[in-house]
Parts: sequence; C-alpha cells; structure tokens
Amino acid sequence: MPGPLAGVRVVELAGIGPGPFAAMLLADLGADVVRVDRPGGAGLGIDPAHDVTNRNKRSVLVDLKSAAGPPAVLDLVERADILVEGYRPGVAERLGVGPRPCLARNPRLVYGRMTGWGQEGPLAGTAGHDIGYIAVTGALGMTGPADGVPVAAANLLGDYAGGALYLVTGVLAALHHARAHGEGQVVDAAIVDGTAHLTAMIHGMRAAGAWQDRRGANLLDGGAPFYGVYETADGGHMAVGALEQRFYDEFAVLLGLSAREAALRADPDRWEELRAVIAARFRGRTREEWDGVFTGTDACVAPVLSLAEAPGHPHLAARGTFTGHGGTVQPAPAPRFSATPTAVRRPPAPPGAHTAQVARDWDAPALVGPAEPTAPPNDRTARPT
Repeated sequence: MPGPLAGVRVVELAGIGPGPFAAMLLADLGADVVRVDRPGGAGLGIDPAHDVTNRNKRSVLVDLKSAAGPPAVLDLVERADILVEGYRPGVAERLGVGPRPCLARNPRLVYGRMTGWGQEGPLAGTAGHDIGYIAVTGALGMTGPADGVPVAAANLLGDYAGGALYLVTGVLAALHHARAHGEGQVVDAAIVDGTAHLTAMIHGMRAAGAWQDRRGANLLDGGAPFYGVYETADGGHMAVGALEQRFYDEFAVLLGLSAREAALRADPDRWEELRAVIAARFRGRTREEWDGVFTGTDACVAPVLSLAEAPGHPHLAARGTFTGHGGTVQPAPAPRFSATPTAVRRPPAPPGAHTAQVARDWDAPALVGPAEPTAPPNDRTARPT
C-alpha cells in the first residue's frame, strides 16, 4: 500500500526550499509527484542523489522558456490533481503556466503557490529567506537568550513549519473541495502568514497578561529555570521541561535538589537562584550519566543530541523514526497510518530521469523529446515504515 494519497497526481515546478519539501511530503503520503526540472537544475547545489526532498518523486526535464515547454507542462496539468510552484509572483504567469491557463485546461486543479511574502503586499515582489520572514512575524524575536540576540533554528520554523506544512494543509483541503464540488482553486501559502499563524497561542497568552513581549521572560522561552537547557560536565547539554508540579517534583528529587532549593520554584523573584543551583547540579555529571538518571521517568528531561546522534536514540531507533535508503540516513515518512502505511519508495529523482516513463503513464506524449535521460535501475525499492 503506497500511502493514503495513492492515485493523487501532483505536478511540482522545480525550486528550492519549502516547495520541494511540501511536494516530498505529498509524495511520502503516496501521491504520484512529478517534478518538472529545468535544464541547468534548481536544486540545493549538492549531489542530487542526496537531496532527500526529491525522494518518492519522478522527474521530467522541460525547458519552460522554450516554445514546447509550457504546452508540455499543461499536458501534465490536464491530468493532475495538484500543482505546486514556488516562483516569485508573476513568474509562472510570464512562463505561461500560471493559474489562468492551468485552470482553463483543468478546472478541478488545485494550484498551490509557495512564497515567502505572498502573492500581494508591499514586499511581494522582493527576495527573502526564512530568517526575514520569521523576523517580521515576531517569531524570531521570541527565540534566544534574554541577554543575547535572537536565534534562528536553521530554516525549520519559516520555510518548513510556516511554509511547506501550511501549503500541504491548504492543497489537501482544496483537493477535498474540488472532489466534492468539481471546482479547483488557487492556494496562496505565504511563509509570513503561516509563521504568524503558528504564534496564535502566544498572542492569546499575551492578551491575557500571561506572556511578556521580550525574550527569556516567559514560561516557554527559557525564562523559567525548570524549562530550559543546561550544560553537563562533558560539554553536552540536557533539556529540561518539568512544567507541571508533579513532573517538577520528580525532577527535583532525581537532580538531587533539597526541599528548600526545590521550593524556590514558587517564587519567581528567586528563579535566578534556582537556575544557578540547577546549573551547578548538571555540571557535576556527564550527559550520558544524566541521561541514565532521567530516562524512563516522568521528570521530562532529555539529552540534546546532534543530527548524527539522533537516529541512534533508543526510542527513535525502536520506532524507526529514521531510515537508511540509498546510502543516506534520513527521517522516515510521517505521520503513520494503520491502513495505508507509507514508505520511502524511491531514492531522490535525478533531473529528467523519468521523462519517458511519465509520458507513458500519464499519457502525455508532448513530454517526449530528443536525448532524454533514462531512469536508473531499481528505483522502485521500497522500505515500509
């Protein structure tokens, strides 16, 4: 069973960042995703064999700037359920594959647009990256120490959480509508919109007087000494999330706090004193030793692992949270389904490798041109999760 989206056809116009990640997620869920690559490529600048965001997809090579390019893409669009593109506003229109010609060809199509600033507004036509998008939404300003600068978590918060995941949510909701009513539509997924939406709970807490609009002063941003990260004797770190009183009580006992020290939790004016005590305790043992103390308890403490270490964590290993496929260790598809399990079915698609195959399967002969690449062998290897 290839996943709950088996039978759904997706056209992805090649780009970088959140668009490919969104298309990967649709592919992981079982959709037949065809990535339209352009001559010269549009990837991450790494070996395509290791670009995990292109797994479970097929690739065709089309030059959208040639006379034959747009008609070839529109042939695919006619047979697709969803299209995903991540160009700046107006680019798809200039290339001849914007919403108007696509929906004219296929009125049931869901046309997903992935941008940072959105399709309209003063900044819509300007360049940007994750860090700028999360900066203007207030999300970046919440992260980092009170006495330091804000800290961005790679491009996970904006590009992927506020961007790709909202695009996937949007196109699947629109697909449901299209199947119920026979009407396609355009989904405008802007990273600034999605990231702002992620801060909904914080805005509610601020309105209620339960959140201060500054870093390191709140329950969930490192302001509380029982919700933060501490260094261990070997330079490692432990993450503490003992928010509820019963979990904190267990944490205090296992850490070796005295009753007087543990009681400092009740007095926010003495939280810095409590923080210093907790920090001193953690510095007394290595990360591995503390992990042995807290593993399996309700103290809500975990070791801070590197990307290389994470796949070996006993819990993640037992669940198969990571998988090895095509020589690359990578996260397995998520979430999990009882009736339609997902899998890494294909390695990352080399640009243009499946042009003839897709032309045959989708009955789209306009794709076939001279000197097309051929698909690599054994590219349907599946590994269930």
